[in-house]
Amino acid sequence: MRTVYEDRFAELEPLLARVEKPSRYLDHEWGVLSSSDASYRACLIYPDTYEVGLPNQGLAILYKILNAQEGISCERSYVPWVDLADLMRDAGVPLLSLEGAAPVSSFDVVGFHVPHEMACTNYLEALDLAGIPLLSADRGEDDPLVIAGGPSVYNPEPICAFFDAMLIGEGEESIVEVCREHERLRDAGASRQEILRALAKIPGTYVPGLYEVSHEGICTDHGYTVPRPGEEVPEVVYKRVIADFGSTDPLSQSIVPFAELVHDRLSIEILRGCARGCRFCQAGMTYRPVRERTPDQIVAAVTRGLERTGYDEVSLTSLSTTDHSCCAQILRRLNRGLADTGISVSIPSQRLDSFGVDMALEVAGEKKGGLTFAPEAGSQRLRDVINKNVTEEDLDRAARAAYEAGWRRIKLYFMMGLPGERDEDIVAIANLADHVIDIAHEVVPKGQRGGVSVSISVSVFIPKAHTPFQWCGQLDDAEVRRRQKLLVASVRSRQVRVHYHDASTSLVEAALSRAGRDFTPVILGAWRRGARFDAWTEQFSLDCWLEASAELGMDLRRIATEPFDLEARLPWEHVSPGESRGFLEREWRRALEGRTTEDCTRTSCTGCGICPTLGASNILAGDRS
Repeated sequence: MRTVYEDRFAELEPLLARVEKPSRYLDHEWGVLSSSDASYRACLIYPDTYEVGLPNQGLAILYKILNAQEGISCERSYVPWVDLADLMRDAGVPLLSLEGAAPVSSFDVVGFHVPHEMACTNYLEALDLAGIPLLSADRGEDDPLVIAGGPSVYNPEPICAFFDAMLIGEGEESIVEVCREHERLRDAGASRQEILRALAKIPGTYVPGLYEVSHEGICTDHGYTVPRPGEEVPEVVYKRVIADFGSTDPLSQSIVPFAELVHDRLSIEILRGCARGCRFCQAGMTYRPVRERTPDQIVAAVTRGLERTGYDEVSLTSLSTTDHSCCAQILRRLNRGLADTGISVSIPSQRLDSFGVDMALEVAGEKKGGLTFAPEAGSQRLRDVINKNVTEEDLDRAARAAYEAGWRRIKLYFMMGLPGERDEDIVAIANLADHVIDIAHEVVPKGQRGGVSVSISVSVFIPKAHTPFQWCGQLDDAEVRRRQKLLVASVRSRQVRVHYHDASTSLVEAALSRAGRDFTPVILGAWRRGARFDAWTEQFSLDCWLEASAELGMDLRRIATEPFDLEARLPWEHVSPGESRGFLEREWRRALEGRTTEDCTRTSCTGCGICPTLGASNILAGDRS
């Protein structure tokens, strides 16, 4: 039992004068909820720095829920930046929790957030600093239970060996059930293996050690995962979903930080899920169904949150904030309530229609910085392939309305390497940006045109599990670079700036998104060669990954770029957000035909299968049609 509370900040403190940002590691923030005398202790870890991890709503929700449970205390930890990590290793200081500066290895359960594929080496960095064996199979009876959950668990296989259990889907209910069952069995003297078998019976809980890889029948080189003989575990672990989303507290934040954060504002999740059906988008599948909060609940949460935290900005967050059926009403009510307070309201990127610009006007007031739209593809043919369901006329109207309303800077998001993409689609991105500049020259008064700019941000398409494009390979990284050069050369206006994602980072992300358990040794090998904080440009090294894969006889580029047979069993199909395979195959065929599919929150059911499988349904606060 790890119930002894030990504060070891005195060992860490002398090191802080020698690091870049010591405020990352200070305890006693305002609003912490943990208790030092609880009988069961949890530590949640975000696999990045403090300023990146603290704003994360998912971890904030679970932190608040666990600390509300009688007898449970939850603390947080973040991965120390490389300067402090190296000093800690030299000084023999283990990874500590933030609130109480207790060794992470002393907690009953350690929970990692899984935000994206490129965080994988930071799980190893954190476990190593904590003194916890890296692999679940190597942990003993006195080691903490190491669990994981988050938005990127839908191909868990490359990283699953690092965790004792993985929570699939929405964790508000399942993390409490897992902790309570662990506590009960711990107190009863159960063995580690007995605990893991019991946790596997909790819906939405995947225990990797109770499964193995098979290569029988039609499958990819990575095989597919099945229960081990004799283990009574589900063949498919379906995600947990909060059917009554409106009953949850929209105000997850309680902590006011010492350091400036990446997203330094109050965040209120106003809806969950998106049914627009972009065929490249994993979140659009894995967060279904759509569930909206009521305007009254949202406005009340904003009022409470601002009073508690003192922020001067509030962000209404979701995958598709302006899709909320009552978005206009909510913004008008907030603007009236916050008038003359100096507090601003922000929303993510706008829809490509006049409604999106209207919503931007509601939040901008006199401060019109930049406006963001996401056409995703340059040509209408390719937008139909990916089911974006927007036209160039939509962008034309939105840009015109934005310039007329006073905006001068517009940012456009695109993807490169989408299935079916041709050179003319790349040129079409440049033409679209130039066209937006032309609209500005028509609309903006002559004396103000110097402030006009269009920024193009182009990411590399990465095939994701449980999407209609899951069978596709990624574009070869050398070809990505050629198309990036073509894009830059195709832009005519000097008022258009082009930014694109690094092809090497995208290569590794694609391999991680498509591989199986056979890729775990590559992750270990890359980390042992110094890979950590791979999502940070200055830290990423492709050589670490190429050397690690070559040592194991694996071809990183082949893993990323090889398409999968439509009939093959895939490495990730034993965990599921609830969609039917038939729906994904149908959407893939519609993509090949350039046929679009409607949003089920505006028309009728499109047959994805998620609602009947999970026993949930779309819940709207108003009418979207």
